[in-house]
Amino acid sequence: MSRRAPSEPAASNDADPDPVCPLCGRPIPPDVPQSRHHLVPKLRGGKGGPTVLMHQICHSTIHRTLRETELARHYSTVEALRGHPDLARFIAWVARRPPGFQSRLPGGSRRR
Repeated sequence: MSRRAPSEPAASNDADPDPVCPLCGRPIPPDVPQSRHHLVPKLRGGKGGPTVLMHQICHSTIHRTLRETELARHYSTVEALRGHPDLARFIAWVARRPPGFQSRLPGGSRRR
C-alpha cells in the first residue's frame, strides 16, 4: 500500500477546469485565442458594463453577424445571442469541433 508523504503535493486532479465559452458551450483552453465580449458595445453605452470570456472565433462571428446597434438594442445577453438564427447555425457547427479549434471565418467582410 503506497501512501504519499505529508510534504508531497496532492495530485493535480484539483486543478481549475478551463473556463467555458457561454456562446458555444465548449471549454476555452489557455493556449487558444480568446477575448472578452462586451454584452453592450462600448460605443453604445457599455463601457464598464458586463463582459464574457469566449473563444476568439465565437467573438469574431458575433461581430461579423451583428452591427453594434443591433447588439445594444436586441442582443445584449448571451441567451439573445444564442437565439439569433445565424449565430445558432454557427453554434451548432462549432460545437462539433474540439475546444482548441481555430479557423479563418468563411466569407468576406460584413456589408455595412
